[in-house]
Amino acid sequence: MPTPDQPAPRTSRAARTRRAAAIAAAAASVALLAACAPGARAGGDDTPQAEAASSGYPVTLDNCGTEVTFEQAPQRVVTIKSSTLELLLALGLEDRVVGAAFTDGPVPDEYADAAAGIDILSDKVPSQEATLAAEPDLVFAGWESNLTAEGAGDRGTLEQLGVHTYVAPAACQEEGYQPDPLTFAGVFASFEEAGAIFGVPDAAADLVAAQQAALDAIEPNDEGLTALWYSSGDDQPFVGAGIGAPQMIMEAAGLENVVGDVQDSWTSLSWEAVVDANPDVIVLVDAAWNTAESKIAKLEANPATAAMPAVQQGRYVIVDFPATEAGVRNVDAVASIVEQLGAL
Repeated sequence: MPTPDQPAPRTSRAARTRRAAAIAAAAASVALLAACAPGARAGGDDTPQAEAASSGYPVTLDNCGTEVTFEQAPQRVVTIKSSTLELLLALGLEDRVVGAAFTDGPVPDEYADAAAGIDILSDKVPSQEATLAAEPDLVFAGWESNLTAEGAGDRGTLEQLGVHTYVAPAACQEEGYQPDPLTFAGVFASFEEAGAIFGVPDAAADLVAAQQAALDAIEPNDEGLTALWYSSGDDQPFVGAGIGAPQMIMEAAGLENVVGDVQDSWTSLSWEAVVDANPDVIVLVDAAWNTAESKIAKLEANPATAAMPAVQQGRYVIVDFPATEAGVRNVDAVASIVEQLGAL
């Protein structure tokens, strides 16, 4: 997964489309895998195989090209990135989180009490030593790049040590696995896949139903506005492109992405290209290390961008950094953008 300053590698549209379909079918396939487990029989069978099948285990997944089998629900989880922590909090699984790392800021208020007792292992990607010290049975990573020898540990090594790994499906980058494009259906399917892994399918179904209802209730802006999603960058702005979470969120809010034709999640532009695009609205990503206010200052200090009508008239909308990655904040981000557009 790219950092906020590094674009994702390009992959085949056809291959990524196949992966998007595979993610959407994952939750259904879990039940099929369980039903086909050796020795599984219907009705009244109390064999271990039948018990496993009735409980939904084993669960076998192709996760970003790595096959992972869960014989039972993980009980001791280290999360890396806000997106993974907040999903487990939304599923009511805070008691299984033995450590969190690389969070992008405070959790939403609704999860604050649940998150209060969770140990923060590192402000960045935890080392393998720090990860193993928490004695996890699963590392749930927001980016593939979190799971390297220089980070929390590579997937093969951790598996040999008895620690499963799982990457948020929307963050997969290899050909055939990166969503193209990311959709809310795909995001919701990943919630259901997590529900299958953790043995809480009903909680996942409730979460999806609530988020779908909230999304359906949003009336997108109908003014035909164009927009630039400005995440970071000084010499070159790093912006949301045409297949990732920024595109998904802007489209749902009724905005046309000025770089929506770029087949990538993120891309870098020249300031000249930004001026030429002349967006009606600029979406600013707000992070503690790179605030929306600092981006406004850059736009106003640059003679070229300072002359843009959007800058002169202050046509900005602001999105918190954790909402820029696939997760439980995406629907709220759509609602917030629509509300802010109405106030401009």
